[in-house]
Amino acid sequence: MAGDSHAAAPIGHASSGRLLLRRDFNPTVPNVARVYDHLLGGKDNFAADREAAAKLVEAVPGAAVAARENRAFLGRAVRFLAEDAGVHQFLDIGAGLPTVCAVHEIAQDGDPWQARVVYADYDRMVVRHAEAILGGSLTAAVVRGDVREPWDLFARPTVRTLINLAEPVAILLVAVLHFVEDHEDPWAVVNCYKDLMAPGSYLVISHVTADHLSEDAARQARAAYAGASAPGVARTRDQIAGFFAGLDMVAPGLVDVSEWRPDVIGVPPGPAVFYAGIGCKTRPGRPR
Repeated sequence: MAGDSHAAAPIGHASSGRLLLRRDFNPTVPNVARVYDHLLGGKDNFAADREAAAKLVEAVPGAAVAARENRAFLGRAVRFLAEDAGVHQFLDIGAGLPTVCAVHEIAQDGDPWQARVVYADYDRMVVRHAEAILGGSLTAAVVRGDVREPWDLFARPTVRTLINLAEPVAILLVAVLHFVEDHEDPWAVVNCYKDLMAPGSYLVISHVTADHLSEDAARQARAAYAGASAPGVARTRDQIAGFFAGLDMVAPGLVDVSEWRPDVIGVPPGPAVFYAGIGCKTRPGRPR
């Protein structure tokens, strides 16, 4: 399945682009985690990150709002899974820089001892931040791992201790798949996660799109990330829907990230920058 030929560079989840970052630390090179942090109004960023963010907002005026909407979607999704769907296990792949209302805080709000959360990210900086915040928690942990290597990720002792794949689990791929390029076949990667999930499990995805960008805006957005820490591919709605193949979509389906069960019905959103959805695996084996 081919990607969008003029895809814009991704805005990202509060992550490193998860798992695709350079291993050296260089504050003069824009880092997608820190760019996203700046878009969210955070302070864990440098001049190069702020400059890249400014270029992105110039190309896509709704980028900062979309970043905040994406973060809000993650919170609503986790709340739905913990409170309505009764899920007690969460794997957040591409956890990103720490922020308020983190996944473990929301998931464990009702019962701090029942919900188990594992964060995974490739960026060492992200992992160190998360370790400091979790402070030796018995029900939440962080590991360094690659979204493209699900079997390796699930073989980690920390993951095996906290996540029981015989029981329903929520796998969160929030703004990470656009950092997996087409030649790495992200659809095959997601199929591996589907294989590993028990019936009753949920897959949460948000993904950048260029469906509503002009070719010039898409080009400028790509230029904003030129030389940054992770490449990215924006995809069409149909391509993003392909990640959910074989799963039963939770209402309202695959929609603009701001339209997924918003807490407040307000002004209609502008053109979609992220699409988001949640799918449920209802049958054993490979969903088809």
